[in-house]
Amino acid sequence: MENKDIFDRIMHLPVLRIFEPFYIRFKEQLLYLFFGVLTTIVNLAVFWLVLRALPPLGANVIAWIAGVLFAYVTNRTWVFHSSNEGIGREFLSFCGGRVVTLLMEELVLWAGISLLHVNPMVVKIIAQVLVVVGNYVVSKWFVFT
Repeated sequence: MENKDIFDRIMHLPVLRIFEPFYIRFKEQLLYLFFGVLTTIVNLAVFWLVLRALPPLGANVIAWIAGVLFAYVTNRTWVFHSSNEGIGREFLSFCGGRVVTLLMEELVLWAGISLLHVNPMVVKIIAQVLVVVGNYVVSKWFVFT
């Protein structure tokens, strides 16, 4: 592999080398999953913290902003290796795609909390599963093409 990043170098360590063919074949998906988990942790942590001061749907928007900023940098740099010079347009496209999943998440939160009376953190975690899948589709096919 040419132009090895830190993840390529880690997978090339003797103890991990056995997994290297799998990693090479599914690198993009594995890195998206890895950073998706980290983005979800950022999102959930901010949601939990802000939930003390704002209602759930407002806390979700603040958490969304934090998650989108983190996800954009990590997706651009390590997952999709974007070299797009139009970073402003790319970022707006990224945010635009994420707004779609934000609206979906807001709907799930509203229904789960207001209609079903489920704990906000439980509903948030369920919604995040749907959001991660939706965000991958949007990022892969519409943003980092």
